[in-house]
Amino acid sequence: MKINLANIKKAINLLNKSECVAIPTETVYGIAGNAYSDLACTKIFKLKKRPKVNPLIIHYHDLRKLRNDCNLNGDFLKLYKKFCPGPITFILDLKETSKISKIATNQKSSLAVRFPKHPVTRNLLKKIKFPIAAPSANISSRVSAVTSADVKDDFGKKIKYILEGGKSSIGVESTIIDIRKKPKILRLGGLEDKLIQKILKKKITTNINPSKISAPGQFKIHYSPGIPIRLNVKKIKKGEAYLLIKKKKINKANYYFLSKEGNLNEAAKNLYSILRIIKKKNYKSIAVGKIPNKGLGKTINDRLKRAAKF
Repeated sequence: MKINLANIKKAINLLNKSECVAIPTETVYGIAGNAYSDLACTKIFKLKKRPKVNPLIIHYHDLRKLRNDCNLNGDFLKLYKKFCPGPITFILDLKETSKISKIATNQKSSLAVRFPKHPVTRNLLKKIKFPIAAPSANISSRVSAVTSADVKDDFGKKIKYILEGGKSSIGVESTIIDIRKKPKILRLGGLEDKLIQKILKKKITTNINPSKISAPGQFKIHYSPGIPIRLNVKKIKKGEAYLLIKKKKINKANYYFLSKEGNLNEAAKNLYSILRIIKKKNYKSIAVGKIPNKGLGKTINDRLKRAAKF
């Protein structure tokens, strides 16, 4: 995509003043602020109405800047070489000398870091002098934004600037892996866990529902469109929207399809957009047909399960 350098300059000027801007990534849009600034990080939490126990993901352009803040290890470097930039977030040990705001980390000695692939945000990160804290650009516990219009819907004029980047190509948040000791998946996301295991050649455990929140996306109630959701439904109730993995021959006004052929990557990309559309059409609830629990289907099911606890 063509990069508008004037727009990037505008975003950088605001970020330099500890203001927040919305940025595009390949996963979802994010609310970005200077990760070294307590003021900027405080503004992010306030805008999102985000619980302070939920740490922020910090975005970097490359390893050079990350080395100032974190200790790196062999497993991390293997995954970085294969998947970065891309939809994977790493939990690493934070250096005592790091300038990352303690508000961003919730006083933890670890840091969640990511290298986004979107060309607009990569250009921004290359030009700016600090890493960017950027959780998803949505009100906490609600559906994430995958377009600039979604961000406007949620925040209106509360956000100083939205950096345009088209629709997010993956459409669900990054996979989070704690890579400090034994590799552990803390959030299912846009990168399949089996691909990570293939590179590390070791067993990876999964702990996406811990008793204590240690990473973004672990709250039991999350990704909600604001109306009730029922899962694995074969028979819908009157007045419900019906969300299905693939297009059916029956095509009713209340039927919504995540993919034409049942492609799980396409389904993930469309998930949040369709949930938003259904909410805007004023349906009172959503019935969801069975979605295969494999590949990105595991991520889709995770998001819908948390959304269903509304």
